[in-house]
Amino acid sequence: MSLLARLAPHLPYVRRYARALTGDQTTGDHYVRVALEALAAGERVLESNLTPRVALYHVFHAIWLSTGAQLEAPTDAAEGADDASRRLMRIAPRSRQAFLLTALEGFTPSEAAQILGADFAEVERLIGEAQAEIDAELATEVLIIEDEPVIAADIEALVTELGHTVVDIAATRTEAVDAINRRTPGLVLADIQLADGSSGIDAVKDILARFDVPVIFITAFPERLLTGERPEPTFLITKPFQPETVKAAIGQALFFHPRNTRKAA
Repeated sequence: MSLLARLAPHLPYVRRYARALTGDQTTGDHYVRVALEALAAGERVLESNLTPRVALYHVFHAIWLSTGAQLEAPTDAAEGADDASRRLMRIAPRSRQAFLLTALEGFTPSEAAQILGADFAEVERLIGEAQAEIDAELATEVLIIEDEPVIAADIEALVTELGHTVVDIAATRTEAVDAINRRTPGLVLADIQLADGSSGIDAVKDILARFDVPVIFITAFPERLLTGERPEPTFLITKPFQPETVKAAIGQALFFHPRNTRKAA
């Protein structure tokens, strides 16, 4: 298989990563192009002990670092950037790389360590630093839709630990709608099966019909959302959940949502 054929499926994603990393599409595309030219000329090679995708990102980083590692977009470009791009530019460069590789590109910490030429512990530390910066900047008000009191209390503790404020805990669809009538949250964490037999899916539909807020489903019945028959949620966590999984999902949902710099009214 030719080099181009091996890398073609991964090129749109490394371009996305380069754009997010540098804060500018033109700059990002330039570094991707230089990396590909170096591979084509034999100046760089894909390491055989890595998967093609990991190896491509590894070469991109080697080229990017060796040619100046430009990070910041020009001032005029930054002014026109979306909220997520501006926030990315405020995260320390090394932490930004680790965060984007895992949160945006879906690499495991071990794969990110291979790409960055770092050890696992360092990558874990960098991700934690980025997450802390994000959590501090994006503190918001949260509505929890959960009918099990113990689980609701666990989720509330996680949310509070991240610096957010729980404005209400609803156990039914009706309670959820009443809650948003009293105060609009900046994030919704929702179960599917609620106390009176009502649906958290319907509750979320009611909310999204009126407000554009990020939603994370935390449920023991993920198959009800993964049917392929309708748009599926970006953030879906299966019970029993790991606390770190919930924390990471909250950070990502708030970070990448287009209105998440504005606290709920």
